[in-house]
Amino acid sequence: MPDQKKSPPAVKLFALAAVFGVIVGAAAVYVKETGSGNAEPTETAAAVCPLTGEKVASLTPFMKGQVAAMSPAASPRPIALDFNGPDGKPTTVAAFAGKTMLVNLWATWCGPCREEMPALNALQKSLGSDKFEVVAINIDVGDDEKPKAFLDETAVHDLRYYRDASMGVFNNLKKEGLAFGLPATLLIDDKGCLIGSMNGPAAWDSDDAKALISAAIAPAAGS
Repeated sequence: MPDQKKSPPAVKLFALAAVFGVIVGAAAVYVKETGSGNAEPTETAAAVCPLTGEKVASLTPFMKGQVAAMSPAASPRPIALDFNGPDGKPTTVAAFAGKTMLVNLWATWCGPCREEMPALNALQKSLGSDKFEVVAINIDVGDDEKPKAFLDETAVHDLRYYRDASMGVFNNLKKEGLAFGLPATLLIDDKGCLIGSMNGPAAWDSDDAKALISAAIAPAAGS
């Protein structure tokens, strides 16, 4: 008999995503029905994100396979989040101007998050640059000891350490209808505008994920 082998990370994450989808499906429907995060674009959003709609349209075909759970933004708009940077000082999405971001909210008590972190680390190692960064924000309450220990134990060393012990980031995204569980992920363009969002884990080290991110950071045609 051939030896049994462990499931590859992508398969495991795909299974976790399927389970997550079943659990939170009802919550997603509730969020949509209440209208949270589905407001019509404002004049400010249109002024700040004039070309994001075109970007969303061009990237939607790449939201497939291992990243099929990524939903294109129906109304591209600026995303404002406050959290702490690696130096422990407050920062915001605005500080990343000029850089495409994959913002991921995670916690050590979230099983799917723990499975997903090495894949996010691999994506950052592969595609991280002055044009793109995986911004994984830990939302554990308490001090830094537990999340930092987890990152060390799993050899997640390519991600910079972002933190929000108040869980304000999650609560703000929940109010906007962009997060109703963990992990929650946002794809944000170089002007801080929302391109797409995802609830649940994904194989971010997969070819599908790399194709999506590569397309997101590619210069627009004619630029």
